[in-house]
Amino acid sequence: MSDAKKNVYLALAAVGWADGNLDADEADAIAKLALEDGLDLEEVGALENVIGKPIAIDAIDLSTLAAKDRRFVYAVAAWLATLDGELADEESATLAVIAQQLELDEDHTNDLQILVRQVAYESGSDKPFEYDLATLRAKAETVA
Repeated sequence: MSDAKKNVYLALAAVGWADGNLDADEADAIAKLALEDGLDLEEVGALENVIGKPIAIDAIDLSTLAAKDRRFVYAVAAWLATLDGELADEESATLAVIAQQLELDEDHTNDLQILVRQVAYESGSDKPFEYDLATLRAKAETVA
C-alpha cells in the first residue's frame, strides 16, 4: 500500500475518531473503501489494526493527492462524519482541516456534502455496505 493511499485511510479514520469514538459503521466504511481500492484481506486487517486507535488529522499528509482524488477523499470524509446520524463539532472541525489540506474551498465542500446526500438517496441507504462508493467517486470527480 502506498503512503498516499495509507494517508487517505488514516485521514478518514481521524474523521471517525474526531468525536472520540470510531464506531462500527465508520470502521466498516473505511474497510469497504480499502477493499474497493484493491487491498487484499490481509492488508485490510493490518489497516484495521492501525485505525483502531485515535488518529490526529494534523499528522497526516494529503498534499500528494491528485485533484480528482482530493474531491473524492473529502466526499468520503463528509459521508463518514455523518454515519452516526449527527455531525459533532469535532467532526466538523476535522472536516475543515481536511478541506484545508486538500485545498478545497467552501463552495467545493458544500457541493461535495450535497453530493454525499444525493448518493445516499440513490443508494437507498448511507450504511457502509449499501452505499455506492463507485458512484460517489464518479460524481465527485465532476465537481468543478
